[in-house]
Amino acid sequence: MTTTTTAQNATHSTITHSTTPVSVPLSVITTCYGRNRHLSNLLSSLAQGSVQPAEVIIVNDDAKPECLAQYDLNIVKIATTENGVADSASFDIGRNRNLGAARATHDAMIFLDVDCIVAPTFIEQLYSKLQAHPNALLMGQPRYLTRPLTDDESHQLQQGVLACDYLNKLSVFNPYRDNFYLQQQDLEQQGSKQDTKCYTSIKQTQDYGAFWSLCFAIMRSQFEQIGGFDTSYVGYGAEDTDFAFMAQASNIDFYLTNDVIYHQQHSVYRPPLNHLDSIVMNANRFYEKWQHWPMSGWLAEFAQLQLIDWRDMQTVPIGINRQPSAAEVTAAHYPDAPYV
Repeated sequence: MTTTTTAQNATHSTITHSTTPVSVPLSVITTCYGRNRHLSNLLSSLAQGSVQPAEVIIVNDDAKPECLAQYDLNIVKIATTENGVADSASFDIGRNRNLGAARATHDAMIFLDVDCIVAPTFIEQLYSKLQAHPNALLMGQPRYLTRPLTDDESHQLQQGVLACDYLNKLSVFNPYRDNFYLQQQDLEQQGSKQDTKCYTSIKQTQDYGAFWSLCFAIMRSQFEQIGGFDTSYVGYGAEDTDFAFMAQASNIDFYLTNDVIYHQQHSVYRPPLNHLDSIVMNANRFYEKWQHWPMSGWLAEFAQLQLIDWRDMQTVPIGINRQPSAAEVTAAHYPDAPYV
């Protein structure tokens, strides 16, 4: 597989093609299991970007090589286990990201969750910002699709003709996260005549708890200074907050950027009762390390359901009183929600 596809640039309403592909010395890293439809859409968006990463590393055990071969990208697929066999129960996202980083050819790295679709200029712009801030941790701006893409929309994405305006109308911001990109949207809706180049496109923050590992950029030296992802977190929750806290402890600046990815919709649980065990275990691990409780909103909801005894000022580990009933898990399931 070689990087020979045509590139594209985005305007407010259309995606137009250039005849000259450009590759940047950057490794994109993603990991997944059983999410091949999401993976296909991610690869389509990367192949149709204004620039292409020099390599895309997929830490994965079930994607078929013949499917990956249809994308004009330099794809490196590595196994998550020594025998190349894994399942959803053994999938370890932090460990897999570390495996991808260890295999990366380039010092500049962008990590993307498999359910991302990158905007056409995402790679180009975030890579440029990383070059300007090589000692920092940078995070992009997620928008959340309100439904899965149809087969036809996925085909349009692969062909590079799915308009950004279309995806913007199909997506929303997560109001529980820092969405400074709303400032630009609000100005546009108010009919502001300011040049869009004047809008804030990057801002430094001391709120390291705002980090979300969905889409971030970092240089190899800073990733290694942090120590990668702490693999003592198992399953769901807290590994990315720990990564950000390690960055803060290492005096690595943290920036939010307005470079957009579209999060592909999938069902969620509110609260995530399906991950009760791992959330409690990882919360205890995090508190032991940082003397601070992560995921406090979820812990409070678990406590309200009397699944656990927890209060934000406690200093002792959380114990599980009981498992949620099947009815409680069903009630918490939101198949059409755009985010947790």
